Amino acid sequence: MSIQSNLNTIKATLPEHVTLVAVSKTKPVSDLMQAYEAGQRIFGENKIQEMTEKWEQMPKDIQWHMIGHVQSNKVKFMAPYVTLIHGVDSLKLLQEINKQALKNNRIIDCLLQIYIAEEESKFGLDENELNELLTSPEFKELKNIRILGLMGMATFTEDQNQIKKEFTHLKSIFDSIKDLQTENCSLNTISMGMSGDYQLAIECGSTMVRIGSSIFGGR
Repeated sequence: MSIQSNLNTIKATLPEHVTLVAVSKTKPVSDLMQAYEAGQRIFGENKIQEMTEKWEQMPKDIQWHMIGHVQSNKVKFMAPYVTLIHGVDSLKLLQEINKQALKNNRIIDCLLQIYIAEEESKFGLDENELNELLTSPEFKELKNIRILGLMGMATFTEDQNQIKKEFTHLKSIFDSIKDLQTENCSLNTISMGMSGDYQLAIECGSTMVRIGSSIFGGR
């Protein structure tokens, strides 16, 4: 199967309100260009350096999403161009993104990563930390970021009920804060679901899915 036909197959199954992020980490620019030529304009990377190299080489109408864990000291490298940062899990990181966005005269869109899985290795905020962050005076001072919504990763398991429970939990957290519209907070996005579970994620309320191997093949 070609990248193009994989993409078309997936796009045909996605409802209109769901955004597809093509997860292109570790894949060569030639693969990304095949997806680009098939009409894909949103790519997700998990390493800032690799993403920046691709950004330099590829057409400028692409939206680059940082979907991996972000180290504060690397934010400056993507601040000139990144479209959306999925994995923001602390006020400290937000402050750094805000600082670098200001230097580049930009407002950078972010998603707050919520810890929903039953695995210790996943990053993210819990519900209390989320509410503390969004209501803190420090957060209100950040004029160069905008929170668009929440991101979460389900436990890596075959148990569909477990995954569904976690996705539903993320949706309920989103619903509990979605009316919080401030200058730097405009909540409309729930990023959850990957190649193996995106259909279930959409049923549970996802508006953005991150799909890699189903488009580009295995790593």
